[in-house]
Amino acid sequence: MDPEVAPDTEPAPSLAELAVQLAALTDRVTELEDELAVRRLIASYGPAVDSGDAAAAGALWTQDAVYDMDVGVLHGSAGISKMVLGTTHQEIIGGGSAHNIGPALIEVEEGRATAVTYSQIFRGDGDGGFYIWRIAANHWNLVRNESGWRIAGRLTRLLDGREEAREILGGAVR
Repeated sequence: MDPEVAPDTEPAPSLAELAVQLAALTDRVTELEDELAVRRLIASYGPAVDSGDAAAAGALWTQDAVYDMDVGVLHGSAGISKMVLGTTHQEIIGGGSAHNIGPALIEVEEGRATAVTYSQIFRGDGDGGFYIWRIAANHWNLVRNESGWRIAGRLTRLLDGREEAREILGGAVR
């Protein structure tokens, strides 16, 4: 027996087998890149709205997006930008705020994604401290278009005991 050849060595994969493995790996890398892009998009929302950058906040959303929250519904990227420039939002960020979102449970499939997150809004108390103002459950719908990943819809419900908020969270683990 030749000492340089291990007796149980498997034969090298064929070119066809390598092509299948490469295609599977390419698909997996694309899926991971999409998930990372979705995470970055969702994580960008807080800094955009807390800095008061209406253009950046609006650019995260599609033109026909719907943001349905307990206090109202915003439509499209223009609606998000308008909210950021509005008196109420400007008062919130003027007193100090942090929109904290995550972690995200994300499902990606062929140019579409859904995510479920918690969100907390911290507000300044005027004495150098902060308090939690809102805690909510969020369901996000995202799409990949010619500009990359964008938010197409977001449903936000306060975690104040309502069934609808618990359903958002439960849907992520079923």
